[in-house]
Amino acid sequence: MNERLAIIDGIRTPFCRMGTDLAGLPADELGRCAVNALLTRTGFDPGLVDEVIFGCVGQPAEAMNIARVIALRAGLPEKIPALTVHRNCASGFEALTQAQERLASGHGSIFIVGGTESMSQMPLLFSQPAARKLSRVARAHSALKKVASVLALRPADFHPRIGLQLGLTDPVCGLNMGDTAELLARENHLSRADQDAFALRSHQRAIAAHERLQEEICPIYLTDKGGRAIDSDNGPREKVSLESLGKLPPVFDRRYGTVTAGNSSQITDGAVALLVMGEARAHVLGLAPLGYLGTYAYTGCDPAHMGLGPVSAIKATRHPVEEADLVEINEAFAAQTLAVLQKLGPVDETRLNVNGGAIALGHPVGATGARLILTALKELKRRGGQRALVSACVGGGQGAALWLERDL
Repeated sequence: MNERLAIIDGIRTPFCRMGTDLAGLPADELGRCAVNALLTRTGFDPGLVDEVIFGCVGQPAEAMNIARVIALRAGLPEKIPALTVHRNCASGFEALTQAQERLASGHGSIFIVGGTESMSQMPLLFSQPAARKLSRVARAHSALKKVASVLALRPADFHPRIGLQLGLTDPVCGLNMGDTAELLARENHLSRADQDAFALRSHQRAIAAHERLQEEICPIYLTDKGGRAIDSDNGPREKVSLESLGKLPPVFDRRYGTVTAGNSSQITDGAVALLVMGEARAHVLGLAPLGYLGTYAYTGCDPAHMGLGPVSAIKATRHPVEEADLVEINEAFAAQTLAVLQKLGPVDETRLNVNGGAIALGHPVGATGARLILTALKELKRRGGQRALVSACVGGGQGAALWLERDL
């Protein structure tokens, strides 16, 4: 039997809507903040860490292998290697399960894992024809050739391709992620009213859980804004109502659609860091874990129905949902989560996304999986529960499901 991976502690930055409080911080800086806060909170000796593993989807060109950049800027010794992983919305899960697999194979016993994303800083891209013209400008060796190259540019060459939009569009089925949610809504007869009601509940639960969620968060100090501290998520809205949600227009199918900005996950910036290690090492060091990683599974599905990924992944873990004291299903879209619940069968609402989900808290794609793990384990401890199930759909047509457990 493989040694269990213990999750000792974790921390995260506030999750903030794209273009707001954290928009000026790149993904590597968000990750550095989370890792520094984790080491400060735990007092753990960074020299004992065997590897740093971080998830990131929109990895910035200026911080390739962003896990390594985060590790070095957080002050970890140069001898400690680092790896960036990318499984779209399950990248934060992948960071944790990679640590389990390294532990099982004898390649380390102590890891810092997590995820980071600055969706505000996803780049604008030039088209290939425009890039070739600009390259000719840069390569021109005389003033005459440079002027001729500049004159070859046309207004259309300065119309950027939006990196975020490209990233949220599946290249195989050709659908935007929101279009896949519309497809599930139609096929599963999910009304706009049902979706808006689910979104409202997400906000209400996140607002009610404010103090509990604060336990996860480290403040971020913005030197460019007079030293203002950002210490809370800014996605949950106290004044949201069914009436206000009902006024929002459909985003993806403007004529017949039911998926809106209000019943979709928020586009968000944020980072999460977790300290994890083998159970035996935790015992030797006298550390009491939040919990342990149990069974997990990744599965594939039709990219056009990517939102149903959790169904096959949960089934692949070979544990019934009824065994879970808590269930976290990432709220990519209300339609997507409701469709998953239809396929899974009844899930007790008092155990499902009890502190709200991505519709209220946001979905910084590379970090979300690690946030679900952290939130679930802290809530499991509060409730004295033993097992939690965390799951997410994955762009490109995959599903991820992890079981977390505590020793009572």
